[in-house]
Amino acid sequence: MTADQPLLRVVKGAPDDYELAALTAVVAGLAAAAPVEDKPAQRSEWANPARRVRRPLQHGPGAWRASGFPG
Repeated sequence: MTADQPLLRVVKGAPDDYELAALTAVVAGLAAAAPVEDKPAQRSEWANPARRVRRPLQHGPGAWRASGFPG
């Protein structure tokens, strides 16, 4: 597409300036909302639902150390 070619072309009907402005806004909004890439977004490890699940707390000798160092 070159700069001389129109972005939109009406092929039927006779829209007024307001209708053309509304159509242009809708088309521009849809173009802006379209996904740029198909690559999935990287999730932060803080948002990982698996972080909310943990092993049961152990009791006995060394349990305090095991609670801070998952293994």
